[in-house]
Amino acid sequence: MGPHAVIVRHDPALKAFASDNYAGVHPEILAAIAEANGGHQIAYGEDVYTEALQDVFRRHFGERAHAWPVFNGTAANVVSLRAMTAPWEAVICAETAHIHTDEGGAPEVAGGIKLLTVPTPDGKLTPELIDRQAWGFGDVHRPQPRVVSISNTTELGTVYTPDEVAAICAHAHGLGLRVHLDGSRLTNAAAALDVPMRALTTDAGVDVLSFGGTKIGMLYGEAVVVLDPEAATGVDYLRKTFMQLSSKMRFVSAQFEALLSGDLWLRNARQANAMGRRLAEAVRGLPGVEVPRPVQANAVFAILPGEVTERLQKRFRFYVWNAATGEVRWMCAFDTTEEDVDAFAAALAEELA
Repeated sequence: MGPHAVIVRHDPALKAFASDNYAGVHPEILAAIAEANGGHQIAYGEDVYTEALQDVFRRHFGERAHAWPVFNGTAANVVSLRAMTAPWEAVICAETAHIHTDEGGAPEVAGGIKLLTVPTPDGKLTPELIDRQAWGFGDVHRPQPRVVSISNTTELGTVYTPDEVAAICAHAHGLGLRVHLDGSRLTNAAAALDVPMRALTTDAGVDVLSFGGTKIGMLYGEAVVVLDPEAATGVDYLRKTFMQLSSKMRFVSAQFEALLSGDLWLRNARQANAMGRRLAEAVRGLPGVEVPRPVQANAVFAILPGEVTERLQKRFRFYVWNAATGEVRWMCAFDTTEEDVDAFAAALAEELA
């Protein structure tokens, strides 16, 4: 075996429906990383790729937008929310929000941020639901509400429309609150609605955005995007404090440029969403399968008999969402194909039989 041999330890044709994080890197993004390689560039974000990246983000989110690349989505959320809040202030979010359910307590433990959660039927906040936690202003005994955080798409696969986001922002701003958007799948939401990403963010009144790249084809990398400079302070310092300052940042920024400078983000999101719809259509008619939630982007939720889930998981990876009800979640990615979906649906039909 020569010194340059590459060992492939998995079947490259194998696909899963567990998470869009399972997917590899889009070839155009791999090519961008290779093109950014070679020679020396200044470290810690003073490179030409990160400088050019600001123009790319401004084209999508407006002239006041400024982006800070970070390694992962949890960090993007924690840095964003910490930059928006004082130590005595709190964040209102849905009970199903990723910052509450799937980030290992990072907002509270690492960020020192109090979360005020609200039950929702579909993962989406409304002005009325926000009011359940937006109270106690001036009461020294209660954490002071300061930020409303929403996710688009939501953790239940639903999508906020521009009007819904605008209503939340208007209501929050009227209460003196700021709005943060967890956009780990913002590309999927924009593609599903066929609107520009700024229609769901800047134009609707969102103040700070956590923008996701990993789920839509990047090797790694997310970004804290401040849309209103008055809404967040100290992001430069907080990014370093939270160990998210990449020394070789050019390789993160080059990925974002490949994703966002053209239509790659849109092509990838449309493919993932289309496969989500195809999967939902393929399984809806199967006896013993219930699809209890609307399929609006690339997530499909279904209720199956427990023994069917166990057998199917031996053939395809996916996660149980609610063990008590038998609800599972299937995610489609930018590289999910029609053949992948059809093979999965056929396997489900076999296990049901």
